[in-house]
Amino acid sequence: MDRVADRIDAKAPHPVGQSTGLSDALGRRFEYLRLSLTDMCNFRCTYCLPDGYRKAKGAPSNLSPEEIVRLVRAFATLGLWKIRLTGGEPTLRKEFNEIAGAVSNVPGIRRLAMTTNGYRLPERAQSFYDAGIRAINISIDSLDAAKFKQITGHARLEEVLDGIEAARAAGIENIKINTVLMRDLNHMEIDDFLEFVAARDISLRVIEVMRTNDNPGFFKSHHLPGENVTDRLEQLGWTRLPRVSGAGPAVEYGHADAKGRIGIIAPYSKDFCASCNRLRVSATGKFHLCLFGDGGIDLRPLLVSDHQQDELVARITALTMTKAPSHLLQQGNSGATPHLASIGG
Repeated sequence: MDRVADRIDAKAPHPVGQSTGLSDALGRRFEYLRLSLTDMCNFRCTYCLPDGYRKAKGAPSNLSPEEIVRLVRAFATLGLWKIRLTGGEPTLRKEFNEIAGAVSNVPGIRRLAMTTNGYRLPERAQSFYDAGIRAINISIDSLDAAKFKQITGHARLEEVLDGIEAARAAGIENIKINTVLMRDLNHMEIDDFLEFVAARDISLRVIEVMRTNDNPGFFKSHHLPGENVTDRLEQLGWTRLPRVSGAGPAVEYGHADAKGRIGIIAPYSKDFCASCNRLRVSATGKFHLCLFGDGGIDLRPLLVSDHQQDELVARITALTMTKAPSHLLQQGNSGATPHLASIGG
């Protein structure tokens, strides 16, 4: 297959006279784009796709590599320097490495990250690094093999854990584990996770399970506030760390005797949205100002040609100014999000 660079100039100059910063009406500045490559996933996680992935009838195709580069180039023009490739499971895109390589070469992009369920990671980690991936989040919702299979539908815990070491050996130094906190499923493993992270130079992201349109019953049964973990951390002498530039939504903690760090992502907590610095684009080109907004705005008509870059940048700028102050999860409103795989979580 010919490379994206052979079909589109990923290093084309930015539009002249455009802003180098992107902000909304509340003054929140955006430097971080979560870009979904597919809504397809091969795991069946209980909180997201318990019945497995089902393609919607008549669904539009995913953005092509050329469309993705035009999109990223526009966001980079506006000062976004961090891109996270998400899904579904992004590595199910056969062009994953091609896309990653092209995105990592867009001027202004300083950090290319990915989120994965760890499928086939031991054998593919080196190719991800070679394509430009420098940070990776790996979903691990249990350190117990039987529980891992119960939650994900796959007996692959050993493979995923081996993937952590393969990623480090490949040169990916920024490694995080994503763990969705669920009452009566894995909340009793918190101390096990703390021990795991304390012995390794990695970060653990403990994420409150979130209500979506497909999982209200599951949410009601298994939601546990993030402060339960925060209280445990403070009991054990972990202390809150300063927020760093480009960081995601986690409130991070460290310990003098631990190699790793712990971050808590608690979207139901007060003022969670006040420091939001990220935007999302779905695999089909819908611009989502919030994970739990009322729907995305289609940018695809402006991704047909390089000559549309000025118009695309102006459209992104105008839409970002309309970003709402906060989601409405506390009121039981999940917006238009059917499940987390639909726009990258």
